[in-house]
Amino acid sequence: MGYQASVRAFAAAQRREEREAQKRLRELQRQAKEQAKLDEAARASLEVETFERELDVLLSIHKGQHPPFDWTAIAAALPPPVPARDAFNEFRARQRLEVLPASERADSDSIVEQARSRDDENFQKAMQVHAEEMSEWEKMRTLARRVLAGEHKAYIDCLQEFNPFAEIADLGSTIHFTIHTSKLIECVLKVNGKQAIPKEMKTLTVSKKVAVKPMPKARFHELYLDYLCGCAFRVGREIFALLPVSAALVAARADSVDPSTGKTTEQAVLSVFMPRDVMAQLDFDRLDPFLALANFQHRGDLTGSRKSESFRAIVPLTSSDVPHLAHGAMSLQELIHAAEKLRGEITAEIAQNTNTSNDTALQAG
Repeated sequence: MGYQASVRAFAAAQRREEREAQKRLRELQRQAKEQAKLDEAARASLEVETFERELDVLLSIHKGQHPPFDWTAIAAALPPPVPARDAFNEFRARQRLEVLPASERADSDSIVEQARSRDDENFQKAMQVHAEEMSEWEKMRTLARRVLAGEHKAYIDCLQEFNPFAEIADLGSTIHFTIHTSKLIECVLKVNGKQAIPKEMKTLTVSKKVAVKPMPKARFHELYLDYLCGCAFRVGREIFALLPVSAALVAARADSVDPSTGKTTEQAVLSVFMPRDVMAQLDFDRLDPFLALANFQHRGDLTGSRKSESFRAIVPLTSSDVPHLAHGAMSLQELIHAAEKLRGEITAEIAQNTNTSNDTALQAG
């Protein structure tokens, strides 16, 4: 797939990105505005169905993903062809003049000239489009080569340019990235589940009326848990679709009660190390995001949250906690950085052991 096809595919996917549930939700919302025209039973049914679709959008967040970018194909794509000037309007004008009586051909030269001008205008427009396509082709080819070279800035440019996390952002969540190496990227996701998840439940009674009651705490946090895990997996999927990294380190942060102060603060509650090859084996249309965590190295005491009021804070995984990628896959600069970091850790450990030995010797003396 060439650069133009990739760009078009990405743009088309962004338009399709709002999954069927979201399309249905928008249709339901439109119908809700016309509820005055509906009878009471129909309005009640529509209100409950809209509520259920809102939950479906939240709980299926992990199922969506943009099509993967083939950066190798984009880098090798040929430039768009130069448009040729045709004389379609001129030929059609001459053809019409040929069948006219001689008495009606007085303005033939003017008619042909006007047709030729239209051909020139069409050609100029085609050349303008070609210039834009050439600019986009050069831009994408340059970006693809930078991405394939493992340039960290190119990764950041891709994330900013294509913004594959628009759906998560629309639901109130924010994401920050750290590029550790060309093969490992870290993402910190702030999940605003308390704002995204409804605080009330709506059901349809036997008499076709809407019953509204507060969302039970256990149910609310069960939904919050599934949404939190779903967002984490969605971030990982989008990263692997966009960038040629081998692994992603995803940390989810949420508002949680600090037991030392009793105040609600933003804290890390889930951290997952996601290798690309493991992610590729999962069926995201059928899996349970919470249960799927068992396939990955992760930190997060989430089971208690189904009965408690908030998630428990954790210390998120760092790049030093996860399996190191093969050195052969690292650039020279990354390899030097990793060696310097390892040297610093060894030096610090030796110094600590030396101090411990000296303290022991003094005590023995």
